[in-house]
Amino acid sequence: MSSSKAKMWEKKMRHQPTSVQYSSTPNGGDAPVSGTYLWWSMCRLCADCVQTVCRLCAGGAFARARAAEVSAMLKAVNRTTGKCHVFGSLPKHMRRRAMSHNTKRLPLRLRDRANRMSLKAGSKKEPAKNKSRKARRRHGNMLLEFNRRQRKNVWLETHIWHAKRFIMVKKWGYCLGHRPTNKCYRPCYRAMNSHCLLQDHSYYCCIELQGEESTLLASLSRLTSKEAGPTFAAAMTLSGQRQGSVVVYRAGQYPLQPLGPVTFLWRPQIQGSTIRQLWIWAHPTIKKDLLPELQTVCECCEAVVPSINLMGTPAEVVPTTECEQKPNETPEAKQITGTKRKKTCKDATGPPTKKIIGDGTRSPTTPITWKSSSTGVIINDLTMEMVRFRLIGPQSLTVLSETLETAGVHKSKPSSLWWSEQCKDESKRSLHQEQSDIYRLLKGIHLTGELPPGTVLGLTVEDPRLTLPTKKVVALPHVKQSEEKSRELMLKGVPKHCCQSYLWERSVRDNVTENKISEQELNRRRSEMLVPGSRLTPTPPQSRIPILLVHQPGKQVGCEMMSWGAGWDLLLPKGWGMAFWVPLVYRGVRIGGLNMSLKHSQIKGVPHFPHDYPDCPSGVAFQEEQEAELLKTFKRRPPAKRTNYIKHGCLAPFRCPWQQLAEEWEPIRWNRERRKTVRSKQRQSVTSFSLHDLLNCHEWISAAFMLSRNRKSLRLLSGWCRPTTSKGQRPCRVGDQPPLNHSAVMSFLTAHRMSLVWVRLSTLSKGKPEPHAMVCVPTAEDLQLLNKGPGSSGPQEPPHGDHFKSRIKHKKKGLRKAATSSLSEMSHLSASEPKPSSSKEPDPSQSSSDLTFGLWPDPLPRVTSHCCRLTLGWATQGDFSLSVGCGEALGFVCVAGLLKTLSNQPMEHRGMLLLRNPTSLHYRFVKLTIEV
Repeated sequence: MSSSKAKMWEKKMRHQPTSVQYSSTPNGGDAPVSGTYLWWSMCRLCADCVQTVCRLCAGGAFARARAAEVSAMLKAVNRTTGKCHVFGSLPKHMRRRAMSHNTKRLPLRLRDRANRMSLKAGSKKEPAKNKSRKARRRHGNMLLEFNRRQRKNVWLETHIWHAKRFIMVKKWGYCLGHRPTNKCYRPCYRAMNSHCLLQDHSYYCCIELQGEESTLLASLSRLTSKEAGPTFAAAMTLSGQRQGSVVVYRAGQYPLQPLGPVTFLWRPQIQGSTIRQLWIWAHPTIKKDLLPELQTVCECCEAVVPSINLMGTPAEVVPTTECEQKPNETPEAKQITGTKRKKTCKDATGPPTKKIIGDGTRSPTTPITWKSSSTGVIINDLTMEMVRFRLIGPQSLTVLSETLETAGVHKSKPSSLWWSEQCKDESKRSLHQEQSDIYRLLKGIHLTGELPPGTVLGLTVEDPRLTLPTKKVVALPHVKQSEEKSRELMLKGVPKHCCQSYLWERSVRDNVTENKISEQELNRRRSEMLVPGSRLTPTPPQSRIPILLVHQPGKQVGCEMMSWGAGWDLLLPKGWGMAFWVPLVYRGVRIGGLNMSLKHSQIKGVPHFPHDYPDCPSGVAFQEEQEAELLKTFKRRPPAKRTNYIKHGCLAPFRCPWQQLAEEWEPIRWNRERRKTVRSKQRQSVTSFSLHDLLNCHEWISAAFMLSRNRKSLRLLSGWCRPTTSKGQRPCRVGDQPPLNHSAVMSFLTAHRMSLVWVRLSTLSKGKPEPHAMVCVPTAEDLQLLNKGPGSSGPQEPPHGDHFKSRIKHKKKGLRKAATSSLSEMSHLSASEPKPSSSKEPDPSQSSSDLTFGLWPDPLPRVTSHCCRLTLGWATQGDFSLSVGCGEALGFVCVAGLLKTLSNQPMEHRGMLLLRNPTSLHYRFVKLTIEV
């Protein structure tokens, strides 16, 4: 039989029994042949051979073979697929995986049999791992589940609201909303420009300092410098009337080793007390470095172990107590026929009595307070103890005035609520009345930017849920009142004594948090209203909420768009986040995420933390994370579908090598002085020329770069750049300053070694800047192109050669040959003799190259002169600006290279530079501006 026929026979007879054998074969051989083969062969024989086959096949043998086949067929039909299971008896269309776990899904005729088999096998039904939905949705169980999910990343009080509408990211130990799921970039910009944008900044950490004013100022002075601007001791901020901001450094290390920017707020001094309170608000990435530094300068290293409060303890650890029963009442009498039984005892199976969001994020024994026995200073970590909302836009004050109403003064019976006790004091009632009057005056101010920057106002307001509208409305501005008091308020700000707030007191904050009325109680009161949708009136026992309104100044640098992006910060006690968030949303505000914070800083022209702080530890960590993320995205695409940055002449498309840039520009200005120093040392005796002097001569090689934040130097540098508008069309007046000559440049460079400066770059024509774009020096021929007009096209970079491409191909071929030879050797060894234990397999990771197609490997060549135009720096942010209608970029340039460029440029073209994106070969003309 041929192979094709044999395969066909095997395919047809694969389901037939092979137990029946014959003693004779059709071809006359001696080997036994099965009956199925014989029957198949008989069916295919021709008519000439029928007689021969009939002589070989007897009738009885044929009947026996068929009977065996029928018996085997019936046995196969009645037998189940499994040896000890009944589910195989079902038809194929009824066989389900769920039936093997739940016998109730089987037909009635098979359930008893399946139950007996399961009991015989000794299998026991496991309880369900997940609770029912009703149990999972119970308030206590939900809180326990939420706290379990916050072990690694803390949730804000508005997390559930954001998670339904935003793309959430895990950053800095928090789970934060990055951007909305819908397209709302332009609506968010319009909200910041004409109405109001709301953001949750509760992830910022608050550190409280308490102590004598002189002691605190002496300790904090080691972290700042007056050269960089107002410090903690500024007069307006020290009085508590204004909020201040400053860049903190490590103790005594200015201008090196900065930690990052912080905002601070002094509590107004209480009459008769010498103890002052200071709140320092910092980014979460700064806290780990700032808190130890504050403990060092304040000498507060003695940790105070907090007392454990069982009020917010989960139900699993609450001890079981007896059921509370009234006299002459039995448990049998409590139950009513036809109703569900409810638990009346506080046992371990019930939900917790009280649980504030945020309490379960840290261990109860973690110290949050440190004190000093020598200086008397106390440091408290108030992270997640307060809620901070930020409203950005000209109508922020209008939204607040529509949402918040000052609390009413009443005299009631003594109670545990803090407001009832405060109303008993006449001086406190009069202070509350003055704050309410100022708040009414604020309602008449049309724009937020008309107030002094950093104004602080303390208030006590009603529960905003009582005045919640039935549907969303847009808060409209009030008519501006032309009163003398309103003009005085806009000029001088809020009086000092009206900046006081009960939010500074921990006992008041805890009392307000504990006595918050639940949503269930408010809904019950709404259902009892005679007119649905009417406004709820506050009851006397209801708790009032102390808040702080802090004015956030808008754009304060430059000469245009002044006060753009101004707004207010709303500070609340913890637990009241959603109670204020929803009423604010119902006033027509737009909600923004982390991406809008970056755009807000970009339009204002100020550095954004940690993106634009490359000299801080947090900025360095951010750049490393960003580079790894961009490189991962770059490698995910095939080599033929991604940009070849080597051919574009871009050495670092995913990072900015600031240290290498500063080091390469440094020898240009220090080469002559270094030679003079070496010659003077050589004239001295050999014994007097020590190794220490030699290291000082080459100190420029290992010095770290720094960002110039000296305001006096920045003003001088800004004047030399001829600051103009964003499009470079209208020059601005600059005060008296020395001319830009060689002596002024050398004296400036002597004081600012290895320095970078923050600049703003605006395109003169079309072009959209991108992050990590190169800022380059134009040549004299390039500047002549500007004479044709502001819309003239810039030069173009010639394509570079990729000499790494052939090297990568050769190494890939070598790896393939090595892999093929190793496989052949292994097969030869396994066939001939056993492989010796001492021999090792080739490691592909060692032989593979670190080269990536399209990227320069480390170490990088000279970044300043790699292209046909000298590189001055890079842009950290870049996009098309909707505020000015052109592309704008923010970044840093080297001070040494900038001064050399400015001194060689003509007066009419001073400050003109070139900008080139990493994915393009085309240079664009940009105007450089240093705004102070």
